[in-house]
Amino acid sequence: MSSRILVTGGAGFVGSHVVDLLVEDGHDVVVLDSLVAHPGGPPPWLRADVELVAADVRDPDAWRHAAKGVDGVCHQAARVGLGVDFGDVRRYVDDNDRGTAVGLWVLHEVGFRGRIVLASSMVVYGEGRYRCVRHGDVRPGPRTAADLEAGRFDPPCSQCGQPLRWATIGEDSPLDPRNIYAATKLHQEHLCRAFGREHSVAVTALRYHNVYGPRMPRDTPYAGVASVFRSAVERGERPRVFEDGGQTRDFVHVRDVARANVAALTVDEPVDGPLNVASGTPRTVLDLAHAVCAGAASGLEPMVVGGGRLGDVRHVVASPTRAAALLGFKAEEPFRPGEAAR
Repeated sequence: MSSRILVTGGAGFVGSHVVDLLVEDGHDVVVLDSLVAHPGGPPPWLRADVELVAADVRDPDAWRHAAKGVDGVCHQAARVGLGVDFGDVRRYVDDNDRGTAVGLWVLHEVGFRGRIVLASSMVVYGEGRYRCVRHGDVRPGPRTAADLEAGRFDPPCSQCGQPLRWATIGEDSPLDPRNIYAATKLHQEHLCRAFGREHSVAVTALRYHNVYGPRMPRDTPYAGVASVFRSAVERGERPRVFEDGGQTRDFVHVRDVARANVAALTVDEPVDGPLNVASGTPRTVLDLAHAVCAGAASGLEPMVVGGGRLGDVRHVVASPTRAAALLGFKAEEPFRPGEAAR
């Protein structure tokens, strides 16, 4: 059945792929995007057969126009990445928290009763899941600057100090955001959940793991690690890999992420709650850096520089089983080094 769907951030990296799939499936799509990342006008990949509301998600009038008559809202618009430093706190809160609050306020005002799909993130977990051979599941404390400088990258057991092994993390795991971006993503989840409870609206929070692929943003600290590495290679520079490169992540292709969004918007029984969106195949950050270099055919090699950033975590790898069970979603795209470099 065809629906009218609002996609905020629909000109962006993930949002534009969601728009493509929705239109191909026969849905009527309206995009709300400030185009701040595209000052020259809409990017070439934004389809001509969608309605574009070129405005900021912090503007209630923009939401009133874009949300008119929609059956579902796919909220992708956000400031992403770890940013520069704590001086970014107002920008993140303004774009992510305020932008979401304004949208929900307008949806309340207009009596919206459709579905909401929120682009959340694995960063809400903080460190991933760890197991100690003596104490089972444990939650390690935050790493310190001294730890990073000394090369103590893997957190020890908080009870006995012994090494830990990571395990896959599920959606019911404790949440512990460890940087500004992570805190705003969790607040977005809380705001949407509060709206959903009050209005009997299903809210699916898709916790993306590390997304890569075509249309990644370029030359900005407000991006994921794949984009940062790709931008370095395009400048003819070796990608700088913090710590020892052994940080474990799940890198998922943007087309798979888009398919998860469309499934959440259209599956017969709406899913109310969080879902991991991941490939199910863990890789290290150094693996990704090598893949980006190889895909660019540049002859460059990654440079492992040690140190690290306090807002980063060591290992976080998803369990994709709930999304498979409730959405029928399973990542299909292979990890292509060439794709990571585009």
